[in-house]
Amino acid sequence: MPVNIDCISIVIPCHNEGGAINALVAETFATLGPLCGEVLVVDDGSTDATAQNLLREFGAEPRFHLIRHRRCWGQSSAVRSGVREATGTWIATMDGDGQNPPDQILQLIRRLAEGNDDAVGLVQGQRRDRQDAGNRKLASQVANRIRNLCLGDNVSDSGCGLKLFRRDAWLALPFFDHIHRFTPAMMQREGWLVLVAPVTHRPRVAGVSKYSNWRRGMVGIVDLVGAAWLIRRTGVPSAPERLDGAPLLASAPESMMARHTAQPLDLLDATERAAS
Repeated sequence: MPVNIDCISIVIPCHNEGGAINALVAETFATLGPLCGEVLVVDDGSTDATAQNLLREFGAEPRFHLIRHRRCWGQSSAVRSGVREATGTWIATMDGDGQNPPDQILQLIRRLAEGNDDAVGLVQGQRRDRQDAGNRKLASQVANRIRNLCLGDNVSDSGCGLKLFRRDAWLALPFFDHIHRFTPAMMQREGWLVLVAPVTHRPRVAGVSKYSNWRRGMVGIVDLVGAAWLIRRTGVPSAPERLDGAPLLASAPESMMARHTAQPLDLLDATERAAS
């Protein structure tokens, strides 16, 4: 059956993005309008004026919420703090550096509607024409191919910050640092269907990247081994039933208890439809 969304929560993790985050929040409210039920920015131990700037501009906005970590715990922990505090059934995330255009959240919602399946747990963004340095794009492509080879999630850009997912499904995932890079595989591990949607990407206008290729690669190897271990030890039963006649209380519908691979959307077709 179709999945209809009329209001979502937006979670934006950030660390030392004082030069970009205010403009991003303002753009999010302006672009999404009433569809945006709330924006939760998680300041992950910033040492610049991120928190002060946000409160100065949006402190009186009832749909704005600021969560602050006393020290930097990492992007996955920041996302987790935001999702826990969010009130929406569906959550959209994007990076706090401004490279994810907020209007691309609408692309994720359209893809969800096209999927026409209540078994969908995640719509993963896939960046077209990525606006990063060549060495960073190459490193990401290699990492994604290795990850896909090991995990078989059929997703070519799992590191894209633009994601749309069910709040209860995400909170039920086994949490570990850097899970934001393995969300599609972890959703599939729990039996949810994962869709992929093409999204645009823009250059960074302020601040600096928080990851080097070397650091990303070293951390990624350890995380990949751990994610593969978790997936190989999953045990999602197919179509369990209660013999007392009561409905199952599990959040995932019975129709999708078997594991699914991602269903990517043809990028050219999506571009043509968006232009029509």
